[in-house]
Amino acid sequence: VRDRLKSLMGALRSEFGGPKFEPHITVVGAISLGPDDALSPYPARVSAVSRGAFFYQCVFLLIDPSPEVVETSALSCGHFGYENATPYMPHLSLLYGDLTEEEKERARQRVEALDKEILSLSFEVSALALYKTDTEDKSLESWEQV
Repeated sequence: VRDRLKSLMGALRSEFGGPKFEPHITVVGAISLGPDDALSPYPARVSAVSRGAFFYQCVFLLIDPSPEVVETSALSCGHFGYENATPYMPHLSLLYGDLTEEEKERARQRVEALDKEILSLSFEVSALALYKTDTEDKSLESWEQV
């Protein structure tokens, strides 16, 4: 699934710009973590291709908020003392950028054209990675895996 998503993300980036990043589903927002923190694998399923209002949620795959997906986020947030300001929206970003609404919609449509079966994608999340991020760095060059 990683290679399939990286190919899709690369095609979007070449057409719409934006920084390169690894496919991921954000589980917890900005918190302090150590290298020994981890959780068990869980299943995930794509429910829609969508677009958002923020640089880091430009074009993304909505992930079905199954009990396992929601519980993973809730456990992580609870363990690390993170309080969500908004309800958890599991998603896998495909493109970061400051695009117009028209560009975001074109990019969203390109996802479905580039991978016609993306809406039937189900997979197991078998690893969690911890990243030190600076949300002001839109190039992502300062981001590092813990």
